[in-house]
Amino acid sequence: MTKTRRPPGPPQRLFRGSLPEFRRNVLGYMRECAERYGDIVWFRLGPRECILINHPDLIETVLVKNHKNFIKHFAVRLARPVLGNGLLTSEGDFWRRQRRLAAPAFSAERIAEYGPDMVAATVRMLGGWHDGETHDIHADMMQLTLDIVAKTLFGTDVGDASQEVDRALHSALNSFASRINSTIPLPAWIPTPSNLRFHSAVRGLNQVVQRIVAERRRDGRERKDLLSLLLHARDEDDGGQMTDAQLADEARTFLLAGHETTALSLSWSWYLLAKHPEIQAKLQAELDRVLGDRLPQVFDLPKLKYAEQIILESMRLYPPAFVIGREPLADCELGGYTVRAGTTVFMSPWLMHRDARYHERPEQFEPERWAGEKAQALPKMAYFPFGGGPRICIGNTFAMMESVLLLATIARQWSFKLVPNHPIELVPLFTLRPKYGIQVVLSKRATPKGDSPEGALTQVVS
Repeated sequence: MTKTRRPPGPPQRLFRGSLPEFRRNVLGYMRECAERYGDIVWFRLGPRECILINHPDLIETVLVKNHKNFIKHFAVRLARPVLGNGLLTSEGDFWRRQRRLAAPAFSAERIAEYGPDMVAATVRMLGGWHDGETHDIHADMMQLTLDIVAKTLFGTDVGDASQEVDRALHSALNSFASRINSTIPLPAWIPTPSNLRFHSAVRGLNQVVQRIVAERRRDGRERKDLLSLLLHARDEDDGGQMTDAQLADEARTFLLAGHETTALSLSWSWYLLAKHPEIQAKLQAELDRVLGDRLPQVFDLPKLKYAEQIILESMRLYPPAFVIGREPLADCELGGYTVRAGTTVFMSPWLMHRDARYHERPEQFEPERWAGEKAQALPKMAYFPFGGGPRICIGNTFAMMESVLLLATIARQWSFKLVPNHPIELVPLFTLRPKYGIQVVLSKRATPKGDSPEGALTQVVS
């Protein structure tokens, strides 16, 4: 390999590198780096060397073509106290075995069975809504998707445990932000007040999950939920099964990661629809045409084209995973530069999805852009909200089905207007959250004939 100078990048402080700028405005910092220095940029976060790559070919090299030389980056490893050695955090042969065991649970046929539960949970939520009310639609979507992932994962609702799940998630995100933004992060075992709160929340979450896993193991019956499928899955190569510890790790991964990203894609969809009432009206016209006076079902999905395009466009403008990171195991070449082993390589869907080289009018909300041939002609990694390569999100089909079904179930009955002057501020931690929520005013559409909550639930489960 021909050695060259390191990639261009902004001036660096002696000890902190670019950490203050990165901490202050990570999205703005990455965009400025890409605009000023191009497709491959070098900088430091404290002592940690980093590279930001901003070209589909380079991203494809890391995630697809040379994926065996890359592992998850340091920030993901900080998630292990919460997620254990689950699919999101594990590596190598162990990850490959876990992925093989989990894959059948996420087949299209299996996932389709969860559609009625998704719609039924949404109908129950809507039963508590009233015309003219003001809601934080992000909070509503977080609770709804948590209820759904708990039902599809455990075959039950999490009940009182939902507060423990929320507390663990918030504590984990705050811990990640604190440690990523530190020049030299303190080890998690040091009993600082934030570490103590973090470990207390994680213990509560672990106890809930481990109790459910132990009860299900004792029960022994096969069910249709994800946990039962994982519990009875056998490896094709060695015939082995997941241990209780592995089951608990995967359950926590699906429980936390599975509801957060879908809730965000829906939350940003409602925000964008409320800003663009003409698009909201076009969506509702499609729902009236396809569904009439009934609730959506899985077999409707191929006809709900515009609903799907809205979700795709929402994830283009506000990708829940706004940045993805990898680290090379051995020195490699990217864009003509030598990248040393252990360097953090950042790839940002937020940047690529708003890059005018690949997306016309990139700042505009235009769901129709996903209807034509231009969408098919996009370079592979010009749009990658679920990642790419062998480690693409295993739940991407689940998430898309859930997002479209929930969007259709809600929008056929309700319209939204943004609360004037409510601040919308992005919080880019592990995901792209609205700092102050998304406040909307509910507006009830004319109720389709025979569409009471009780009748709707009968529709769903019949």
